[in-house]
Amino acid sequence: MALASNQYRQDNQAVYVLHTYAFKETSLVAELFTKEHGRVATVAKGARRPRSAMRGQLQSFQMLSATWSGKSELKTLHSLDWADGLVSLQGEALMCGFYLNELLLRLLPREDAHEQLFDYYQATVKALASGKQLATHLRRFELKMLQEMGYAVPLQVDEHDAPIVADTQYRYEAEHGACALAATKNGIVLSGQTLHDMAQDNYKRPQTQQQSKQLMRYLLAHYLGDKPLHTRQLLIDLQGL
Repeated sequence: MALASNQYRQDNQAVYVLHTYAFKETSLVAELFTKEHGRVATVAKGARRPRSAMRGQLQSFQMLSATWSGKSELKTLHSLDWADGLVSLQGEALMCGFYLNELLLRLLPREDAHEQLFDYYQATVKALASGKQLATHLRRFELKMLQEMGYAVPLQVDEHDAPIVADTQYRYEAEHGACALAATKNGIVLSGQTLHDMAQDNYKRPQTQQQSKQLMRYLLAHYLGDKPLHTRQLLIDLQGL
């Protein structure tokens, strides 16, 4: 029986805490973003007690090493340890971090591993800690997340697989990509140069910064459905991020 039980135990897994909330009288549910298992829901028993060892470790934006077990969707979290240097997000950077977490909670299915996305999340959190170019870091992560999760975001060819022309205006429509302006009334209008820039990870041009924000906001709204992100509105209210 011990051997069978071990099949459901994961030891020393690299994780980030996306969100926690109260569970029963003294426990917390911790939604974890893990490198090898995707998003995992765990219960930290007794974590709300003042002397709990895990209480101070269930912090967002810190790389942790976690051990959990269980066959059901809600696992039991056994231990946490610090796995990397502490990262400090403050002010608008902190709000950007919470935005990333909410995106993952809303769009990433449970127990669907995306190791490259985990690595990119780690790099983005560290980049946000600099407090610089926050909007650019968000655009890069939004695009990477959608691509890693299998959502088509073609940037180099139009809906007919013809190469994007830099000095041409397109209407970008979810599920189709860049279309001729007369082909549809849906989506948003942007330049071919913006799509070229995004494909090359170049957000230096002011027009690319503005149009990439409009594009990602439109695509995320399409995939999120009717329920908007709480942190998205806060970022808009702050600086239009």
